[in-house]
Amino acid sequence: MKKIEAIIKPFKLDDVREALSEIGISGMTAIEVKGFGRQKGHTELYRGAEYVVDFLPKIMLEIVVGDEQVDACIEAITKAARSGRIGDGKIFVTNVERATRIRTGEEGMDAV
Repeated sequence: MKKIEAIIKPFKLDDVREALSEIGISGMTAIEVKGFGRQKGHTELYRGAEYVVDFLPKIMLEIVVGDEQVDACIEAITKAARSGRIGDGKIFVTNVERATRIRTGEEGMDAV
């Protein structure tokens, strides 16, 4: 099993969810996060004072899939989240040693 963490722009969330649903991935966790990288920040004006917004709002998705689904999942996220502009996001893949469904005690992919 693998855990895919994808950091995307907030307005792309519905597109990514639909793309994942089309390939049979139905479960995910979406977390509102803030971050910065090459996109940097921007300057805003508030009550006559300028200030720099360093951290920009993003959505982090956490998805656990079987090893055979990883490539399709990454492709779906990439196609749905890409705008072609800086700040589209990143995808990270890590190994999952074990998964257990609390309610039933199921293990492995059955728990996902």
